[in-house]
Amino acid sequence: MADNKFAAYICSGCGIGDVLNVGALEKIAQKEGKMAMVKSHPFLCNAEGVQMIRDDVANEGVTHLCIAACSRRAKAEAFSFPTAAVARANLREGVIWVVAEGSDHDEIRQEMAEDYVRMGCAEVKKMIVPGGNVKESSSKRILVVGGGISGMTAALAAADAGYEVVIVEKSAALGGFARNLLKRVPFSGPYAEPQATGVEEMAARIGTHPRIKAHLNSTVAKTAGAPGRFQISVAQESGAVTEETVGAVVQATGFTTYDIARLPELGGGQANVVDQAGLEAMAKQANGGAIKRADGKEVKSVVFVQCAGQRDTTGTHLAYCSGHCCATSIKQAMYFKDQNPDIDTVVMYQDLRVPGMGEDFYRSAQQKGVIFTKGKAGKVSGGDNCKVEFRDLILDEDTAADADLVVLATGQVPNAGVDLDVWTEINTKAEGGDEAAKQQRRDLEATSVLKLAYRQGPDMPQFKYGFADSHFICFPYETRRTGIYATGPVRRPMDMLQAQEDATGAALKAIQAVENAQQGRAAHPRAWDLSFPKARLEGCTQCKRCTVECPFGAIDEDEKRFPLFNEERCRRCGTCMGACPVRVISFENYSCDTVGSQIKAVNVPDEFEEKPRILILACENDAYPALDMAGIQRITYSAFVRAIPVRCLGSVNTIWITDALNSGYDGVMMMGCKKGDDYQCHFVKGSEMAHYRMSKIGDTLKQLGLEPERVQTQEVAITDNARVARLINEYVEQINEIGPSPMKGFG
Repeated sequence: MADNKFAAYICSGCGIGDVLNVGALEKIAQKEGKMAMVKSHPFLCNAEGVQMIRDDVANEGVTHLCIAACSRRAKAEAFSFPTAAVARANLREGVIWVVAEGSDHDEIRQEMAEDYVRMGCAEVKKMIVPGGNVKESSSKRILVVGGGISGMTAALAAADAGYEVVIVEKSAALGGFARNLLKRVPFSGPYAEPQATGVEEMAARIGTHPRIKAHLNSTVAKTAGAPGRFQISVAQESGAVTEETVGAVVQATGFTTYDIARLPELGGGQANVVDQAGLEAMAKQANGGAIKRADGKEVKSVVFVQCAGQRDTTGTHLAYCSGHCCATSIKQAMYFKDQNPDIDTVVMYQDLRVPGMGEDFYRSAQQKGVIFTKGKAGKVSGGDNCKVEFRDLILDEDTAADADLVVLATGQVPNAGVDLDVWTEINTKAEGGDEAAKQQRRDLEATSVLKLAYRQGPDMPQFKYGFADSHFICFPYETRRTGIYATGPVRRPMDMLQAQEDATGAALKAIQAVENAQQGRAAHPRAWDLSFPKARLEGCTQCKRCTVECPFGAIDEDEKRFPLFNEERCRRCGTCMGACPVRVISFENYSCDTVGSQIKAVNVPDEFEEKPRILILACENDAYPALDMAGIQRITYSAFVRAIPVRCLGSVNTIWITDALNSGYDGVMMMGCKKGDDYQCHFVKGSEMAHYRMSKIGDTLKQLGLEPERVQTQEVAITDNARVARLINEYVEQINEIGPSPMKGFG
């Protein structure tokens, strides 16, 4: 601390100087904030203002800056000083734009601004400039697991961008499911005819590409390490094992079709009832000629039954729509019409779903004579003369259709590997000595795709339908295994065009991952962050909460059972910091002290002043931007709140809550992202963990003699600018009804 020099810079632009007493703010920074240097400027973010700060850093030895101006989300580039620690006090969006104008509000607006200056000065005093975690030998190679249309697209995208790629495919040839197709749904104008798949051309490009190395008849035997230093064991069918070092992994293991034998009511397992893959094989064998059944009879009539075992509400079959099936049936119906226009071709649907330019494709099929019937099949009989009994949803009557062949549009089942929920249960029993569980564990390991050497299990987490983990609402491809990205039908149902677009995005994310790893930076969403967690091991109780609660498998245990951080896997969310009951985990620029000091810096009025103080801990990814947006739109809310942005609600340590309440705060409101299956938390589990921890805080409130309503948690989306102001105002009213905290005066 002896070599540190602290300075505060206060902007009077954007109307700040018009409604706030900037001179008073300077005195607060100097006397209470104990800043060695305090300056104000009429336009701090312009070239002159920024140069003033740069000169002080270069010539005056300033190491720590508190910038009291606009939100930390604004002017980030202008106020970037890499060699100094920087804290931001939000006077614009957080004070003058959200507190209504008028003489009655002048005093509380000034008090609010003074508190934010105090908080900024207190925060920066506890910060250290992160030194980074640069790995000079970091690998920029990218591993693609799966050689289907998604995997080949990802490999070519990364290789064409200049990165070396290793592709692992379990079969003897590249192409995956698409290799078995005669043609594909059109992906370019005029969207009227089935088009060539292009699989052979892509495979040929990969075979001759100087930056792509392909392992065929191979599987991944082990994946260890972290972004920039994954160690991959590739097992060949011959028994040989090759070791590869890569920086990122793209899982593109595709799908299998839903088992037609599970649909006996729709003729599954009977003669001349096939799925779309079965028809594709027949069409490919015919190669433009007459399509024939297995018994050699030429097909003169065909019925396609859509949503076969899909969109099922009973829980027996697939609950979801697989996206491609309607367009695929249209394509296959055209196989028949293009060969012989007289073939009776019926597509029976409940809802026809054709993404992209599929409407044009559908119209083209109609013009060729394909009949589209809105109906729900009840029973299908196979054999020499097939029959489809169905409910005509237009005429609202039961009827039937005869056909030589019935095609069931079954869905996509992802090849995602081991279900970690099942794995955890079996692994626990196996570690307890259960011999049957040990065999079950071996069987599961054999079905694993990535063979991850992670304490959390051998594959990525899965969603409820078995699709590989991906932050599909906010950030496609992102998974809970940093540097490993899911793409194609393994992460959600999709057609070939969507899979190719998806794979290109995953390749770009993999490139971002290897570049960040080499520079020692965090992964998305804190991609600029050079900090990483450190533990003061002498205070660690080995409770394992950090290792268990880390959403990304970034923390293992060393030989002494202390936490061992894999910095490259870490997303810098701080969930481990929030989990630690003894507060020994911290980041250089974000810690229990940086937030705790802000909480304690606020001037809390006594109970007679009738000015409540409410702490808001706002997620920096959704809630805090929503607060900023409220300010930008001049939506007013109470000036009695003090907002502190946190990296994620998962980083909130309960000590912050107890410190605030002990200091006389009248309430604490936490604002985070949506949790659950359709979560919007940038760090996946952070919001959920915060809700769980706060559900346990009731005993603490009782011990302090406080009402449980004084602490609440809200789910806030980034678009909730009006709602967030309403939540604040309603909460302030609720606190006023409860009355001032009995802890005032004891802080």
